Amino acid sequence: MNSRTFIAKRVADELVDGQIVNLGIGIPTMVPKFVGEDKTIIFQSENGIINIGPTPPLGQDNPNIYDAGGAPATVKPGGQFVDSATAFGLIRSGKVDVTVLGAVQVDEAGNLANWNIPNKMLVGFGGAMDLVTCAKNVIVAMEHTAKGTIKIMKECSFPLTGSKCVTKIITELAVFSVIPEGLVLEEITSKTSLDEVREKTEADYQVSPDLKINQID
Repeated sequence: MNSRTFIAKRVADELVDGQIVNLGIGIPTMVPKFVGEDKTIIFQSENGIINIGPTPPLGQDNPNIYDAGGAPATVKPGGQFVDSATAFGLIRSGKVDVTVLGAVQVDEAGNLANWNIPNKMLVGFGGAMDLVTCAKNVIVAMEHTAKGTIKIMKECSFPLTGSKCVTKIITELAVFSVIPEGLVLEEITSKTSLDEVREKTEADYQVSPDLKINQID
């Protein structure tokens, strides 16, 4: 299992039956594939699909159904297509329980930067600023580093998408919760160590006394 798949699966484990969940582009769009039948999660895509499903099998995609990143998607039974105003009305209404977003940087105060890298062209902030302001919980799903560049910072150096908005960070190495006092390391995988997490994390954090070891093959 590669790191992106692992992260998406771990995010799916975090979701609770009955939630309305918005998925950003990248790793978050992989999450529906890993939600078990014991949970009913309504996934909302800001491009206007309510109850979006996982990527279809190869060759079975519908060109009119795609996720927030433009990749082929499916719609679950009972799903709906709505216009952009209605999609953002749902987001701004406060009814979204969780939004799952990627990040360029996140810091120990829960600040998020995911739309701009100086001197590089990115897709822009899209609906992320609305999502991190209005969703009840914000989960950052990202690889722990970017080709060796640290992404969990003491303080974000790139323009912010949202201030003190992140509630949880999930990477292929670790899971952090964000509390008013800062970051708490809640979980590491059986293939990593506290030393590796420390080496690859600039931010200060506490280690939970109930630190969980996620056993993986």
